[in-house]
Amino acid sequence: MRDFGGIVERAPARVVRPTGADEVVEALREARARRLEAVPRGCGHSTFGQSLTGGICLDMRGLAGVEDVAAGRAVAGAGTTWREVLAATLPHGLAPPVLTDFLDVTVGGTLSAGGVGGASHRYGTQADHVLGLDVVTGGGTVPCSPVACSPRVRPDLFDRVRGGLGRHGVITSAALRLVPAPERVLTCTIPCRDAAGLLRVQGEVAADDIAGQAKPSPDGWRYEVKATLYGDGPVPPGTTETEELPFLAFADRMRPDVEELVALGEWARPHPWVMVFLPRDRAADVIEATLKEMAPHDLGLSGVVLIKALRVGHVPMLAAPPEPVLFSVLKTASPGCAPVPEMLAANRALLDRARAAGGTGYRIGAVPDRFRPGR
Repeated sequence: MRDFGGIVERAPARVVRPTGADEVVEALREARARRLEAVPRGCGHSTFGQSLTGGICLDMRGLAGVEDVAAGRAVAGAGTTWREVLAATLPHGLAPPVLTDFLDVTVGGTLSAGGVGGASHRYGTQADHVLGLDVVTGGGTVPCSPVACSPRVRPDLFDRVRGGLGRHGVITSAALRLVPAPERVLTCTIPCRDAAGLLRVQGEVAADDIAGQAKPSPDGWRYEVKATLYGDGPVPPGTTETEELPFLAFADRMRPDVEELVALGEWARPHPWVMVFLPRDRAADVIEATLKEMAPHDLGLSGVVLIKALRVGHVPMLAAPPEPVLFSVLKTASPGCAPVPEMLAANRALLDRARAAGGTGYRIGAVPDRFRPGR
């Protein structure tokens, strides 16, 4: 079995496809009795085997569905994709305040990772907007059982599970915060001179969704910000292009690109992605130094470099520095480009550089352990 990263392969001893929390309980009891690891898996969008195991694989897609949609909240099964969440909430004029850029990942998966989106500069991660969770816990001498947790009920468990990569409990459902969804949005493209300028624009522009990108060019790297307005605010200074879209088309903006990458075979190639959280005051220096050492060959034909200033609330498992910047080098091991081992070595070097600057790694990336390169 492989994940989206396509680098690590592991054959599970057993695959369980639960349709309810009771079946998750039974799977964890079996894993404990057989002394096996149990790992939940949504759409398998991890990049270095985080959703893989040689023990019991819990395929959570059977726990899908959205219930109790109302002003301010909805309850979603852990195996529900964010595309399915929007399909249930948008008819009510509602949406989660933070969405992943790619909608075909699951609620349980992204909450277990933290969940960063275009609105994270204003609203934090997806894990910041969970009102409550149903979790199955158990291990060692602790009985396996379903447990409800929230900021007020078992807050210690609530904090361990969000961003905990499924290691402290298996999320089975989540009560999600909802906000009014706009009907249409306006996306503005703002070119920037360098990484420092990009971060300055991200900090100054009053946008509802904002993202930065570095793109290879004949003269080095060029930087741009995509600032998206949900209301009737003024077009930001420096804007060179605008595009108006219905909200759903904007939320699902990656779909045409993914369909093209699938057709080209790029989506199925290995993806040695690396993501680091950098302190705001050191981020530009780390980004510039890293990109100075990179060429398009090192990124792959469909690789992208994303730069995103964030606001992180109370999600302790992320261990991000204050006022973090997420620097993501999303590589594809395309034919004729850098080989996977070389890309992984560069990922390790970036993580070391980030830590030297006071940053941390986002643990969903593909960074080999210094002493155990294969896993």
